[in-house]
Amino acid sequence: MNLDTTLDKIYGIGPTIYKKLQKIGLNTISDAIFYYPFRYEDFSHLKQINELVNEESATIKGKIILLNNKRSPRKKMNITEMLLGDDSGQIQIIWFNQPYIKNILQIGDEIFVSGVVKKSLLGLSLINPNYEKTNRDTSHTARIIPIYPSTEHLSQKQLRYIIKQSLSCINELHERLPSQIIKKENLIEIKEAIKQIHFPDNYKKLDLAKKRLSFDEIFLLSCLSKFIKKQNIELSAPQINFKEKQIKDLVKKIPFKLTEDQRKATWQILKDISHKIPMNRLLEGDVGSGKTIVSFICAYNVILNKYQAILMSPTQILTKQHFENAVKFFKDYDINILLFTNSDRLLFNGKKQLAQKLTKKEINKFVKKSDFIIGTHSLIQQNVEFKNIGLIIIDEQHRFGVKQRQELTKKSDISPHFLSMTATPIPRSLALTIYGDLDISKILQKPANRKKIITKFVYSRNRTKAYEFIYNQIQNGRQVFVVCPLINESDKLGVKSVMSEYEKLSNDIFPNLKIEYLHGKMKETEKQKILKSFSDNETKILVSTSVIEVGIDFPNVTIMIIEGADRFGLASLHQFRGRVGRGEHQSFCFLFSESNSEKSRKRLEILTKTDNGFELAEYDLKFRGSGDLYGIKQSGFMNGVKIADLSDLELIKKCNIWAQYIFEKGLEKFPQIKKEIELLSSDIHLE
Repeated sequence: MNLDTTLDKIYGIGPTIYKKLQKIGLNTISDAIFYYPFRYEDFSHLKQINELVNEESATIKGKIILLNNKRSPRKKMNITEMLLGDDSGQIQIIWFNQPYIKNILQIGDEIFVSGVVKKSLLGLSLINPNYEKTNRDTSHTARIIPIYPSTEHLSQKQLRYIIKQSLSCINELHERLPSQIIKKENLIEIKEAIKQIHFPDNYKKLDLAKKRLSFDEIFLLSCLSKFIKKQNIELSAPQINFKEKQIKDLVKKIPFKLTEDQRKATWQILKDISHKIPMNRLLEGDVGSGKTIVSFICAYNVILNKYQAILMSPTQILTKQHFENAVKFFKDYDINILLFTNSDRLLFNGKKQLAQKLTKKEINKFVKKSDFIIGTHSLIQQNVEFKNIGLIIIDEQHRFGVKQRQELTKKSDISPHFLSMTATPIPRSLALTIYGDLDISKILQKPANRKKIITKFVYSRNRTKAYEFIYNQIQNGRQVFVVCPLINESDKLGVKSVMSEYEKLSNDIFPNLKIEYLHGKMKETEKQKILKSFSDNETKILVSTSVIEVGIDFPNVTIMIIEGADRFGLASLHQFRGRVGRGEHQSFCFLFSESNSEKSRKRLEILTKTDNGFELAEYDLKFRGSGDLYGIKQSGFMNGVKIADLSDLELIKKCNIWAQYIFEKGLEKFPQIKKEIELLSSDIHLE
């Protein structure tokens, strides 16, 4: 066997188990080696039978005195009973529906048994414990036991067996880190780290393995980031000259004064695009901070230089909103603006709805004479041909797959400037790791006329009071959003759903009000009809899934109710809250939760104390982990982070310094790192 050998070649792994392994991403020996445990159980301390305590996890070593299979008459299940003894006493061991144990073990065998001690009328016993003969190298008992992410009908015992067999190929692994880094940072070798992460001899060695593997993960990301930035510098982009007079005239006509942060971000972008090196900038601003205005000003400067500007956003709702805003913003200017989505096909300058069925030639006629093109992922279809792209703007960039963004970039003969926008605040440590190849602009200030949203955690006993308050707000002309985690009810999860909440509010709570529901599986025409009714203030309450997280702007909505709030990360909750507070009236956000967890309640209460998205993001990263909170796992970029703590700023800084050292010395001098970076970069394109 070698690292590329498929796991079905391991003795005892048939087609059925192999299919289950593939479900969790395990195809080869290499996949298994790098499939790390997510926790451990400590069965390393042996106990005498007379030392056992009820409800305690324990490992004992003894000889089999009795072993018998019998059938339970009531529940019709197989029961395997064992009597195990050592010098201090005897204990009953029971397994359910595992009759094959009697064929593996025999009376007189000396075995290890690990499990949770249970008390019954007959005394203490162990139910369905792990077991192994003492004459073997233990994997399941008498040690620190790894617990792996699994799937249905794939046991921990099977996974440990597969990974143990895979580790026989460990010597094929090549050391990626230079010896000077290993020595300077007091790291153990990669082979030893892999062995110890799976089957640690003790906790000290487990910690050393985690330290080494964490370093590797962050170091590789740092190197990858520098590699991408170096590649970007070598490309040539259009030089967009700053049209000072026209831009100043445009800014003067904006009906409000730009914040200092908006001005600073705009100037940073305008300076970047004036160079021949492609800009690669992330515009990061909290909900309602005014990123779109900044992007429109920069797009105008690009158009004045006779280049096209493209804005791509993830949903049709958000895309249409950008288009409508752009048409209003540029109404006094001779600019051709094109809306390009799946359902509408094309809409030119907001005046004419074009036929849905257009030929390739007809489509490209409009595309090529447009100055500002705003669309969904439809923009990357093969039949779209642009004229000369100067700037690509991606809104909510984390919602697009990497391949989609790459395809859009490829549609230009020269490398266009790239501006990504996100309303999801990214912690500094995460930004250093993921976006090390980008320049970052932040808009921290909110427009001066925005009132702070009052956020409250609502206990179940206070629901009625909350509903009374909501009704009074509606009577005063206001409207309400209700967000639920699911579309339909799930018995397994016990989580609030859009349909059940819609029925309850319509029939029981507010029967005299017009209430509608919205979710992602609805047809686009149906969504637009519902949103128009809501925009016209005919619908008073809109019950929705997280489809309203971005791209919804209704100034008259003053109340956001979030059902099952404990099911969302703070970053998402903050996004939902940002859907209200966009008008002149005081707005409110009510967090409803059925969870009795004190930890969940405390986490939600943080939202009631701060409206700073960056503080919330730091908290979420620290206490929930990175997960997919920031929409980064879909890119593939973070798939390599399994052990490292992304809030460990010291480690990130250290790895960035070493990555800089590698590139200063020359990547060619480090062939193993070069090989891995090139492999990663072939499937990665950060914006």
